[in-house]
Amino acid sequence: MNTPNQRRAERKRAGVNAVVTDTISGQPIGHLGNLSSTGMLLIIAQAPRSEAIYQVSMSLPGSGRLLTESQPIEIGIQEQWHEAAASSGQIWAGYRIVAITDADAARLDNWLSQA
Repeated sequence: MNTPNQRRAERKRAGVNAVVTDTISGQPIGHLGNLSSTGMLLIIAQAPRSEAIYQVSMSLPGSGRLLTESQPIEIGIQEQWHEAAASSGQIWAGYRIVAITDADAARLDNWLSQA
């Protein structure tokens, strides 16, 4: 089914295996598929609760540095949708960013503007 792209902001692929961690439990919840200033796609193993809110931490790649070497940002995200991925045992889940500090938002915007 072809549906029009309803995203308000362009998304950028992570390009590396970026782990997103639940800051409350300290456990990884998934891998970053893509990211924008307003949301993200996570590749996860278990379906999230509908409209669940998470406080997560992840690292953004720096210029010429590995993802794990850069300082992590923290954001609050809310689940918007999820569906089974083509790969067995994987779920794609779309999240909206609901909370981010000004400093982390500036770092995210800077990362998004890099080619």
